[in-house]
Amino acid sequence: MFRTPQVILFSENVSHTAEFYTGLGFTETFRVPIEGEPIHVDLALDGYKIGIASVSSTRDDHGLDPVPQGQRTAVILWTDDTTAAYAELTAIGVPALVAPHRWLDRLLIAWVADPDGNPIQIVQRL
Repeated sequence: MFRTPQVILFSENVSHTAEFYTGLGFTETFRVPIEGEPIHVDLALDGYKIGIASVSSTRDDHGLDPVPQGQRTAVILWTDDTTAAYAELTAIGVPALVAPHRWLDRLLIAWVADPDGNPIQIVQRL
């Protein structure tokens, strides 16, 4: 009945947020409109898809009342080196939320934020 799940993040600035995730290695797979300021962009990384949807379009086109900022959801990115990834992202100005730390004695986890304040967990198996 269902297939191909995806998470949509609401954003006040779809272009800026899509550029941020593209910088993390995501590839754009869909954009509306194709030219000009987008109201929706889909991005994929290793078969995982996220969408960035404009707050105004979500309100106007679908009748929802999305919350545009804050810690509403989290994007999880696995890596081979959490400490290096965290250092690289924070060095270029990505907001740091929580420095790398051990969790459950088998994971190393750090947290940063995307341009809309959504937490991004950077995690590696130890």
